[in-house]
Amino acid sequence: MGLTTILVHSSAMSFLALSFVSLLAGALAQKDPHYLDGRTTMVHLFEWKFQDIAKECETFLGPMGYGGVQVSPINENLIIDKRPWYERYQPLSYKIISRSGTEAEFRDMVSRCNKAGVRIYVDTVFNHMTASANPAYGTGGSFAVPDQLDYPAVPYSVADFHKSCLIQNYNNATEVRDCELSGLHDLDQSKEHVREKIVEFLNDIVDHGIAGFRVDAAKHMWPQDLAIIYNRTKDLSTAAGYPPNTRPYIYQEVIDLGGEAVNKYEYNSFANVIEFQYGIILGTMFRNKDKLSRLETISDPNKWRLLPSADVLTMVDNHDNQRGHGAGGSNILTYKEPKPYKMAIAFMLAYPYGHTRIMSSYAFDDPSQGPPATSNGEIISPEILDGRCVNGWVCEHRWPQIYHMVQFRNLVKDEKLENWWSNGENQIAFSRGNKGFVAFTVDGDLRERLQTGLPGGTYCDVITGNLVNGNCSGKTVTVDDNGTADIEIPSNEEGVLALHIQAKL
Repeated sequence: MGLTTILVHSSAMSFLALSFVSLLAGALAQKDPHYLDGRTTMVHLFEWKFQDIAKECETFLGPMGYGGVQVSPINENLIIDKRPWYERYQPLSYKIISRSGTEAEFRDMVSRCNKAGVRIYVDTVFNHMTASANPAYGTGGSFAVPDQLDYPAVPYSVADFHKSCLIQNYNNATEVRDCELSGLHDLDQSKEHVREKIVEFLNDIVDHGIAGFRVDAAKHMWPQDLAIIYNRTKDLSTAAGYPPNTRPYIYQEVIDLGGEAVNKYEYNSFANVIEFQYGIILGTMFRNKDKLSRLETISDPNKWRLLPSADVLTMVDNHDNQRGHGAGGSNILTYKEPKPYKMAIAFMLAYPYGHTRIMSSYAFDDPSQGPPATSNGEIISPEILDGRCVNGWVCEHRWPQIYHMVQFRNLVKDEKLENWWSNGENQIAFSRGNKGFVAFTVDGDLRERLQTGLPGGTYCDVITGNLVNGNCSGKTVTVDDNGTADIEIPSNEEGVLALHIQAKL
């Protein structure tokens, strides 16, 4: 969601190109999420309050092995009637105050999550400000006159924006980057004042101890402007425990499914890019619309139109496309189809490609619907019963099949993909070195004797159960001394089986 650009005169093009190239070397360091303790995966706690995130870091995310949390935009936004989720993506200022809480609560959350071994990543919105609104009041009490491009709480004025126009042609790169997406007033990041204010905001939240940023609507900003802005951000805070000269992790929203003027290959040299096409492929595969056997080579950019593994953050769904926005349409799997959704996430977490992110939702029927809230708009904290959220929050990150696979990925992260097997159609299996093994079926019962790569012994399937005090609450699999085992997945079960060496009885 979002959009922005720079109108570059031809006389300045060569200078900008040289400046852009000179920034790339320093920016290459911004692809490390700086997880602790061999952790590998973040979760997007969409619309959660800061105090609830801090508690979740301490009581669940840290103990269960999650590496980080992406938080919803933290800056002051326009208050919109009925409080839809997308009001967060209409900035009124860069003050840290939102429905999630105050700046003091944000600082406390970051500190507590860091102590729990969980990093914080902020969803940042600086492509645009609000759409037109009358009156225009923000979550921190600020006032603006959007029709006049007057945002005194930043401050921004008419001189800081592109000339008003709407994006109508996605085959025109200048229009995509210089015109307004959905009427959101489009900032001009080629202007020094705009750059200064954005960098000031980013540096402020770096000082609070965060590990990095999601950059909303990066596709709608010129790459050379983004490279300059990223290069000007501070190193991560040593007071928060980061080593000196540690650069923020940056991952950018660039929706590119092919066939448009702007593409993801313009953005991956200086920061990570969210690979939207990956989730669409998995959605197609695990709905049985294509052969699972083709997934063997999904990390090969020469065989799929995907970015290299080192350049991407992967996901099955996000807050936009689970509502039908952004990209993917009916191919996007969400919590509303739990079986194929959990299978797709299990594959994402088992297969060695990219940095992985889990979506954690609240239930919705109306795509514009905001989070569970009181009549005065205050967000209601998730209520947890028997480990699950029950009061309108879905909390996919608490589903055992998902957090067990997060632990699987942590364990096998340095292991090669080996022992690939398929039936040529819609049943597959593979190991990660000698530490983990997974199998999947989306078409009929799977009953095969397969090489697991695991040491001999009896293992607990972490999809159907949990190993506690030497006992498995789900199915078990016996692996022979040569690593082979009889693998069975009836079609009426979860569709996936996962074993690893820490779940050995």
